[in-house]
Amino acid sequence: MIVILLIAAALITIALITLLNVWTFPRLRRSSTPESTAPFVSILIPARNEARVIGETLRCLLRQDYPHFEVLLLDDHSTDGTGTIARDLADPRLKVIAGAPLPSGWMGKNWACHQLSTHAQGDYWIFTDADVRWGPGGLSAVMAAVRRHQTDLLTVWPTQQTITWAERLIVPLMALAIIGYLPVIGTHYTPFSVFAAACGQCMIWRRGAYQQIGGHQAVRSTVLEDVTLARLVKAAGLRLRMFDGAGVIACRMYENWSAVRDGYAKNILAGYGNSIPVLLLATVFHLLIFIFPPIWWLFGGGVLAFALTVLGITIRMLTAAFTRQRVIDGLAMPLSAALMTVIAFQSIYWQLRFGGPTWKGRIIKQG
Repeated sequence: MIVILLIAAALITIALITLLNVWTFPRLRRSSTPESTAPFVSILIPARNEARVIGETLRCLLRQDYPHFEVLLLDDHSTDGTGTIARDLADPRLKVIAGAPLPSGWMGKNWACHQLSTHAQGDYWIFTDADVRWGPGGLSAVMAAVRRHQTDLLTVWPTQQTITWAERLIVPLMALAIIGYLPVIGTHYTPFSVFAAACGQCMIWRRGAYQQIGGHQAVRSTVLEDVTLARLVKAAGLRLRMFDGAGVIACRMYENWSAVRDGYAKNILAGYGNSIPVLLLATVFHLLIFIFPPIWWLFGGGVLAFALTVLGITIRMLTAAFTRQRVIDGLAMPLSAALMTVIAFQSIYWQLRFGGPTWKGRIIKQG
């Protein structure tokens, strides 16, 4: 009975945080074209073997109506022609930089971002991934939010585009983790680093703030560099804000089960402090709150089992609706939790076998 009470308490707490965030989480909104005095912006894109998406990503950025910006792309030793595709666009606002060899003690993306920062000329720096799509007016929208809230770091959670079954079952769980587990008012209005979070797919920095905390050099050996940078912002007493992409900024992260599995396995252990026991404990927790109730109900658990099952599915559906995902996919929440268990064990296997996850031909070992 104690276990049942703990499951009920956990689900009710997550449901209350979800409702609070649905009410308070800010969303991007398109704004009018900014005035000619708008600050100069550097858009910084680390890219390694992104030939499939980089052309359209850059064209979307170069079509933005914001008046003053440059786009810097760092070609991180791509073998698929990423840099060539970018250079062929031949736009004076676009500069393609050849990446230097990866130094010992650096994560690949962090090294790429650090190199980009040494070339940026803007008053504000936007680090964005090669697979993030900026809709019309997206750059104006984020800069309007930055100026309205006077942020040192503003991070956007892009609207995730999901097509295949694996994407639909797994990718939206990122939104569930943020909307269901992290009260945004704590992120915005308290100094506590436990509430710090950021999305590396889109981070908009005031130049001086980035330099003050040490930039990517300060997190050079960290897999979860985005969250760690957000914590440094909090620790420095700077202003952090999070926004939902609201369809203005979107991203399709992965396209099949193997890509989804490996992409999430790359980060999940780092999210639990690189502790295998903590990850295992978290996995058991999620099995208990999202899989045990429906199994218990199917085997005669009665009204309480049914209520807990419905509550878990409702949380998933509510976070899906808020972040523009398919609400109907929430019915498969128990299956999603089971697949996340597979991902957790993939991460553990990599850690034990290689000393860290493998990604784009590199073994990622944290210093």
